[in-house]
Amino acid sequence: MTATFLGVRHHSPACAGLVARTIEQLRPAYVLVEGPADLNGRLDELLLGHELPIAVFSHYRDAERTATSWAPLCAYSPEWVALTAGRAAGAEVRFIDLPAWHPAFAGRSNRYADAEARYAEATDRLCRRFHVDSVDALWDRMFESGPGPGLGSGSGSGSGDDGLAARLEAYFDVVRGDSVADDGDRARERYMADWVRAAVAAAGERPVLVVTGGFHRPALVALSTAPASGDADDGTGDGWPSVPAPPEGSVGGSFLVPYSFRQLDAFAGYQSGMPSPAYYQELWEAGPEAAGEALVRAVAGRLRGRGRPVSTAGLIAARSTALGLAALRGHRTPNRLDLLDGLAAALITDALDEPLPWTRRGPLRPGAHPVVVEMVAACGGDRVGRLHPGTPLPPLVHDVEARLAALDLAPGDGRPVTLRLTDPADLDRSRVLHRLRVLDVPGFTRVSGPAHGTDPVFTESWEAGPAAGREAALIEAGGFGATLDEAAAVALGDRMRAAGAEPDALAAVLFDAVVCGATRLSARLVAELASGLGRAGALGPLGEALHTALGLWRHDRVYGVARDRLLGAAVDTAVGRALWLAEGIQGTGSGPDHGRLRALGAVRDAVLHAAELLSVSRGTVAGVCRRISADPAAPADLRGAAFGLRRVLGDTGGLDAAAAVRAAADPATLGDWLAGLFALARTELTSGGGGPEPLIGVLDELVRDMSETDFLAGLPALRQAFAYFPPRERERIAARLIERRGLRGSARTLLRVTADPLLIARARKLENHVERTLDLYGLRTAP
Repeated sequence: MTATFLGVRHHSPACAGLVARTIEQLRPAYVLVEGPADLNGRLDELLLGHELPIAVFSHYRDAERTATSWAPLCAYSPEWVALTAGRAAGAEVRFIDLPAWHPAFAGRSNRYADAEARYAEATDRLCRRFHVDSVDALWDRMFESGPGPGLGSGSGSGSGDDGLAARLEAYFDVVRGDSVADDGDRARERYMADWVRAAVAAAGERPVLVVTGGFHRPALVALSTAPASGDADDGTGDGWPSVPAPPEGSVGGSFLVPYSFRQLDAFAGYQSGMPSPAYYQELWEAGPEAAGEALVRAVAGRLRGRGRPVSTAGLIAARSTALGLAALRGHRTPNRLDLLDGLAAALITDALDEPLPWTRRGPLRPGAHPVVVEMVAACGGDRVGRLHPGTPLPPLVHDVEARLAALDLAPGDGRPVTLRLTDPADLDRSRVLHRLRVLDVPGFTRVSGPAHGTDPVFTESWEAGPAAGREAALIEAGGFGATLDEAAAVALGDRMRAAGAEPDALAAVLFDAVVCGATRLSARLVAELASGLGRAGALGPLGEALHTALGLWRHDRVYGVARDRLLGAAVDTAVGRALWLAEGIQGTGSGPDHGRLRALGAVRDAVLHAAELLSVSRGTVAGVCRRISADPAAPADLRGAAFGLRRVLGDTGGLDAAAAVRAAADPATLGDWLAGLFALARTELTSGGGGPEPLIGVLDELVRDMSETDFLAGLPALRQAFAYFPPRERERIAARLIERRGLRGSARTLLRVTADPLLIARARKLENHVERTLDLYGLRTAP
């Protein structure tokens, strides 16, 4: 007996109905379904009696690769109908596809992602041929708008096939055409063909039904008569293909998770199957007329609930338009697109900035019309699946429930949670909540707390918000580890690797690692942080990461990582990388770069306060700064900062600050050079030995000797440079300048001008120009 092959589109009611009718007619010995073969021993778990939709969530991790994927199932999924109807008919039901961890699925997060989306040339050609805008519109027109009074109990698009099987076969033959499948699809098809051959051999004279994505059908028909591949027998002698085992040392598994219509909806960005799951659920259960009525009611209800009036006359107009469009398009009853187009024509009176979303695939774009948003939401629905109470769950779920109960933390109860981080018990609660946060498990939202490790904030507030999706998120997070501690550390490690050499991202992960207590949990995590810092390519962001790490190592009073050895290694790596980057920077720049100045400030602090951590000596740091400060190609602010760091380290080669300022007296860059100097050595310039008096005198002379043009050009940078001084020190400098000029007045008043000093300087220049012009032409009058 040969096999019967049904090529289907995932989550198609028409295909689901065809599968049900074919099983009823054939009464096959075996029903083979595209799905993970390693789940065959757990089909009883899959069919426990869950509230659909659900999904099989699979995770995999080894030293080189991390992968997660989902295989969603809803009531009108052909695969689900094949499983349930096949078992009800007494058939032996088996999944026949490769496990989700297999390299054939590399880069795919959805087992049932539409293959024709990867080979779109044929579908584009069909869309042009049938004058439709998208593959969804094409599918609706060709298959979901079939004749018949309705589906009723999953009977398909009509009471009979009306050639549906033949049309599907022709469609997928065209889609596949002469396309050369990629390596992953070819590997999957070879493996599935092995199962088909084995089932045909085992069935004898009884039929075998094969239900797979339609793209694979032509290849399976051809391959099922070819010689078996190497996995055709598992060595037990029963003739069935072996299920590939994960590589040694890898970690992986599969669990059922609740799914939602929103996740199924192509309008929300879902990779496969049909959009508008609420509409198709109603179509599957009650037929096209009832589905249309339900859609109109849902749209009207949502719009009225949002305060947008929907008149009876408008709904009548929408129905009339939908009926007219259905007749024009050759549909016996209005289908989904007829209804949506009719509603849009009747209810939207404004001009639209972009085409209606059902004319393409993908999520709604920002700025979509409010009526369109509600129409799409009504089609999508808000149904959320629920697992049977007897469903096995990953260990993480039980660990989290026990931890929350022990700490008296109840998600979703609405109670605010205020924690004193200096209290060990509250600090433990905080770490648990942060670990849930980094795992994206809903239920608690952080409202306030320390923004970084040296932030002098010792309380933290959380809100226990809605816990929708929490069970699914916990099950999926179980792929990171069996306990909350392990899962959070692994998830942070993944983020660390994803951050690569981006210091901003690394600093964010570092702080999350600290608040989770993960620096103690995972030496590997901190080692990856150090590795990323060692490859950073931008000095400014690297400085922020160094500042965070050094501050935590020196001062942390809350999270317990002060003097942490592994954190110290990250500081050492960052200092070495920062010096290397700084010495390679060249160019004139357009003003002081405060990010790189802050980075050199962090290097200064590390040399002064954490020298025991560093593999570079104080002399090496001074040598780098000597080269930078003397390099005419280096930006002025960096040269000034390098000299400032030399001043801090006591390595100025006998050149005092005043002499160094004279050497950098170019009016165009003086302000930038001073900004670097003050950023690194302000304290050394203003403390002891009479303060900055010699430096002030030199600066006063240089500014006084500038032309008005040079002064106006250099004033913004000079102001930025002196912004590094706190208000009291700026007042002291102003008082000394007034005294030097032999003037009288209040330094405080001088600093509190009501207008922009640059504007005042420009006004003075203009006044002087006017006076010179009047004198030139003898037009000035006596006072």
